[in-house]
Amino acid sequence: MGVIGDLPFSMGEYKLRQDRFLSQNKEDTLVLIPTNSVKIRSNDTSYPYRANSYMLYLCGWSEPEAIFMAFNDSGVWKSCLFVRPRDTRAEIWEGRRVGTEGASKYWPIDEAYSIDDMDKIIQDKISNSKSISTIEGCDEKLDILIKKSNLDVFDAQIILDDLRVIKSDEEIKIMQDAATLASNAHIEGIMKTYPGIGEWKIQSIIESHFSTNKSFPSYSSIVGGGDNATILHYNSNNMEINDGDLVLVDAGCEISGYASDITRTWPVNGKFSNSQREIYDLVLNAEKAAIEACVVGSPWSAMHHASSKVLAQGLIDLGILECNLEEALGDNYDGPYRNFFMHGTGHMLGLDVHDVGGGRQGDKGPERLLASGMVLTVEPGLYFGSWRTDVEIPEKYSGIGVRIEDDVLVTDDGPVILTSLCPKEISEIESLVGGKIE
Repeated sequence: MGVIGDLPFSMGEYKLRQDRFLSQNKEDTLVLIPTNSVKIRSNDTSYPYRANSYMLYLCGWSEPEAIFMAFNDSGVWKSCLFVRPRDTRAEIWEGRRVGTEGASKYWPIDEAYSIDDMDKIIQDKISNSKSISTIEGCDEKLDILIKKSNLDVFDAQIILDDLRVIKSDEEIKIMQDAATLASNAHIEGIMKTYPGIGEWKIQSIIESHFSTNKSFPSYSSIVGGGDNATILHYNSNNMEINDGDLVLVDAGCEISGYASDITRTWPVNGKFSNSQREIYDLVLNAEKAAIEACVVGSPWSAMHHASSKVLAQGLIDLGILECNLEEALGDNYDGPYRNFFMHGTGHMLGLDVHDVGGGRQGDKGPERLLASGMVLTVEPGLYFGSWRTDVEIPEKYSGIGVRIEDDVLVTDDGPVILTSLCPKEISEIESLVGGKIE
């Protein structure tokens, strides 16, 4: 819940965002950006609330039942918030509210209204507007009100998504903090690992590190030991990890809405076998090649192509694929190497862990070029599930799953690894497993 004074950015930062967004809207447009609704988990129990990322981006408001509104008054854009009013009885049960007075005084807006007055005020604004810029599907009551207006409706996400791609200096600082926190959590997880440990225990070690530092997971943590590491979105995290197995941990945290996203893979007994080492080295080299491709002006696909070439050639060299590099890659990087590397090399990162702005494999439209201020993940992997029947798995590598993921900032001076604190060289990892935390 939002409390007075908890804005993560300066007022100037929010005003700049609003100005950039509103300047791309026509003056006769009414802007209405709702936040997320509260989602029921079961009976009268709700899921932990998180505000809509667009609401956080525009004004940092984190309470539910809110709408950001903007309208042009004689050539000047005015920003407003509809929020829950102060209500002592409700606050006794649910916690303190900021209310309209607190919102207008402490948040980067010009005016604040009670959400109870939404209908009348918005209808008045609609009567003086020719179009509406909004995000549909978040607030049913608002959607009905907009539909009844019979005005042209534009998707505000198109403009906002483009703005969110390039991170400001203030955003980068918070994302570095999130990356550092997640890196330290992984280090603690590696150091407290031992043969026979439960996947859930590693999860608890990492996530307790988050909560101890006033953070929480930015997505469901993946902790897969042995064959479970070969399941891309495994999150049961309920098995013991046998001596000699690798464990793949994909876990990130969120600070002020901004996500980190790290994956590390390590042997629970502290020593890579020869087969594990071969696959790990291959993935690590692929990741390094992909990071090197994260330069200004480079097409988004460049990092995927760079990692794919390394992985495909490595699979040939290890005798897993019996063909040449061109055949392994295929006509559109869809060749047989994809039997063991099924996902893209990375994604945008920001207020959402899979952030807006495109760039993911399969996206339609023109390919985005990397620009200074983008933050993205680089995460190649290889997976040899013994349980698979769709492809022949070499016995030597059966049950091995390796992914290595870092968060990377694109700059004019080259890529900067925000998660560089988290070890990934074999010697570093082997020296950490089962170690002592000072």
